[in-house]
Amino acid sequence: MSYLNRMIFLVFALVMISCNTNSEKTEPKIEEKKEASKEEKKIENPQTIKFPSKDGIEIKGNLYMTNNKDNPFILLFHQAGYSRGEYLEIAPKLNALGYNCLAIDQRSGKEVNNVINETHLAAEKAGKPTKYPDALQDAQAAIDYVEKEFSPKELIIWGSSYSASLTFILGAENKNVDAILAFSPGEYFTYDGKTISDYASKVTVPVFITSAKNEEKSWKKIYEVIPSKDKVAFLPKGEGVHGSKALWEKQPDHQEYWDAVKNFLKSIKQ
Repeated sequence: MSYLNRMIFLVFALVMISCNTNSEKTEPKIEEKKEASKEEKKIENPQTIKFPSKDGIEIKGNLYMTNNKDNPFILLFHQAGYSRGEYLEIAPKLNALGYNCLAIDQRSGKEVNNVINETHLAAEKAGKPTKYPDALQDAQAAIDYVEKEFSPKELIIWGSSYSASLTFILGAENKNVDAILAFSPGEYFTYDGKTISDYASKVTVPVFITSAKNEEKSWKKIYEVIPSKDKVAFLPKGEGVHGSKALWEKQPDHQEYWDAVKNFLKSIKQ
């Protein structure tokens, strides 16, 4: 090979090496940029928050936010023996419908879906009672917290079993509550010498009540005394189940319940 040919070959080899090196340097940068773009779109859901109840007991909650903090807000209260974990599957679906949500641990409860009720533990440690009516102050503190931190244009409260009954007390005593969803409410307790029906008779905002089919007798009177014209009672075609877990995907009638919830929320949207 002549001297000239050797020089041409050497130049060509150097050019190819340079191209490969530049390609290797730039490709990872493109991938890094794509990953960063994905991360920017993510919202940390749920966010763990803590705030004090009326008597100072620390309440733990899961905050589920949409991309718009001005969206309507739903407060989610769990059933007996449960925790905020009741809404692990439900809250993200409400986010998808355009609602910001907060699911709290009330002091009357224990654990569900591997989520321990930490408000209950705090109350027990402090020697506080943890019966159903004792949890009303936790639910009220959650309303006050959301009002202070988010000032929602629309505030909806949602209860399950005993906390569904609490929502009628809250709805009667809070002018900033715009609607109620009650899953399996009943006359489980009295409060301040009054029945749940007594409080329900003062609720003028839209109300949605549902339950398992065989539970209708537990809330029929409550429903009848509600003066609101915008009230809805729903029972599934199948047997259904107790409380908000009726919406869990493993429940055979969950889609029926979801359709009813969506229709109600759509009917009251401001």
